[in-house]
Amino acid sequence: MHISVIGTGYVGLVTGACFAEFGVNVTCMDTDADRIAKLEKGDVPFYEPGLSELVMKGMREKHLTFTTDVGNAIEQALVIFIAVGTPSRADGSADLSYVEQVGRGIGQHMKGYKVIATKSTVPVGTGERLREVIKAHQGEDCRFDIVSNPEFLREGSAIEDFLRPNRVIIGADSDQAVAIMRDLYRPLYLIETPVVVTNIPTAEIIKYASNAFLATKISFINEVSNLCEHVGADVQVVSKGMGLDHRIGSKFLHAGPGFGGSCFPKDLAALIRTGQEAGLSMTIPSSAAQVNENQRERMIEKIRSAVGNLKGKTFGILGLSFKPNTDDLRESPAIAIAKRLLEEGCSLKVCDPVALAPALKLLPGATPCQDAYDVAIGADALVLLTEWNQFRNLDLERIKTSLKSPLFIDLRNVYEPSRMAKAGFRYVSVGRQEIRPS
Repeated sequence: MHISVIGTGYVGLVTGACFAEFGVNVTCMDTDADRIAKLEKGDVPFYEPGLSELVMKGMREKHLTFTTDVGNAIEQALVIFIAVGTPSRADGSADLSYVEQVGRGIGQHMKGYKVIATKSTVPVGTGERLREVIKAHQGEDCRFDIVSNPEFLREGSAIEDFLRPNRVIIGADSDQAVAIMRDLYRPLYLIETPVVVTNIPTAEIIKYASNAFLATKISFINEVSNLCEHVGADVQVVSKGMGLDHRIGSKFLHAGPGFGGSCFPKDLAALIRTGQEAGLSMTIPSSAAQVNENQRERMIEKIRSAVGNLKGKTFGILGLSFKPNTDDLRESPAIAIAKRLLEEGCSLKVCDPVALAPALKLLPGATPCQDAYDVAIGADALVLLTEWNQFRNLDLERIKTSLKSPLFIDLRNVYEPSRMAKAGFRYVSVGRQEIRPS
């Protein structure tokens, strides 16, 4: 089978490379000629562990090719995956202009039966909207089917998530389309991956509902963490006690500065907007978004409380990406907090294993550093904002002697308070009591 993936961003490139790993012949298409030229040389434009190697393997085995020719990509493929951006509009709704642009191109170039599958996260009703766009732009009357096949890729572990997913969702209204999609995912049958077959609107809602629920778990535990600080409880132990209940689970119950990235904020906003358009108030998603916004401000106040007046202070910042194992800075809590500190008149020394260069464009005046030890030299406090593995087992004595004062503000709860007190630090974390040197 030959498939095409339209869009070579994060979702599109991972999708194409992983299907090539399944032995499918894949053409990845993008209108950005510079990006395609780089990809043909194996140059992946973003950081994702293992992806560069997988792309090179796919090209070497001639299962993966790249093109800017949309007509060629559509003509040779039986299945066309749409993996273009759906950014938020000012009102929170998803901007579907790129999806519709692809739909027009498909209609103009298709000459036979196709399955058109949306990988992009799109609001309910997009499948039917896409069907109408394609029909309106068909050069000749060709039969086609629309499928909703949402992705559930976590940045930093996307390849594992694709090759060993916990479920595959296929939303379709055609038995033929379902059979073709099942055939594409046949390698996953060996690991008994559940395949959920449903209609298109249900599949579209599943993606938004999943992300909204995970975002809500994060906001919930952050609300609990604020209560813990006021009553002398330890949110880490609360999270553990909650997570051991299998009905709740331990994942996404980690207190911190809030969620970020390209999915949760955008998908919450889109779900809220979809509810408004349906005449419904999405109270819980709205509250989750507001709690997340408030949490960033609470982190600023936590830092202020620890050092007093922020103006003129120098902070060492550990981590800038929105999570470890990615260079994605979109909606990053670390970037938002760092910007606020700069606005308050602080000096920043910053480091991040892979996102430093693009972060500096967002943080004018920040001083780039090679590592955590360089960051600590002469700083009034060290602030851990992204829990990269490189920051999990620091030489605490070396850090302490480099700082102006032994103040460690851990907004990801990476370290144990008792260890930090024993090491001679004043230690501030989230949802736990402040600890002073023992």
